[in-house]
Amino acid sequence: QVQLQESGPGLVKPSQTLSLTCTVSGGSITSIISYWSWIRQPPGKGLEWMGAISSSGSTYYSPSLKSRTSIYRDTSKNQFTLQLTSVTPEDTAVYYCGGGSVVPTTTPTYRGQGTQVTVSS
Repeated sequence: QVQLQESGPGLVKPSQTLSLTCTVSGGSITSIISYWSWIRQPPGKGLEWMGAISSSGSTYYSPSLKSRTSIYRDTSKNQFTLQLTSVTPEDTAVYYCGGGSVVPTTTPTYRGQGTQVTVSS
């Protein structure tokens, strides 16, 4: 069974870079799932797809976040990482990693439990 677990700091200061890592178990990120995504949900708002990395290493980003977002992977650790630069309080959200067969999507086949990130000084 594929399982995903997000990790990273719960508090980030404005203008800094947010970095979150998703650790995948139950199979290799290079083969079992086509796309590995990052999704977030700000308080009181809906889910937002941020971007993804494919099993072959290609990356895809939401146009609204493309200038601030990077996704990369470490195949030796079976992990993929989100970096979001120049964060503001509007980036406060629960961040989820997920895996599925299509992008963009806010409902991937597999999804982690999510991690709360607060942007505040």
